[in-house]
Amino acid sequence: MTGGRTGVPALTARDWAGKAAAGLVLGFLLALGASGLLRTLLNAGEPFFSAKGQFSMWMMAPVWALVLSFCFLFRSGLRAWMWLLAANIPVWGLTAWLGGLRL
Repeated sequence: MTGGRTGVPALTARDWAGKAAAGLVLGFLLALGASGLLRTLLNAGEPFFSAKGQFSMWMMAPVWALVLSFCFLFRSGLRAWMWLLAANIPVWGLTAWLGGLRL
């Protein structure tokens, strides 16, 4: 099924469970990684109750909501999983490289 004269396949509601699962799981990890990366870049030495700490913590919800909202624009669940996994790798790699992962 194509989307009119353009010949581009139309977006469908099929495979919504795979897309939603990718958005829930990998979207959460992406939001968590982005929050940790921001905290590392701003100044990891400040306490969690500082303005920078609170901002980096609370930005996680809107990032996750955006990823979960836009994950339905992928053509398939597999593409959603692959692209979100590919987005997670540099975020978590950079966070680890900058010393933001402390146990």
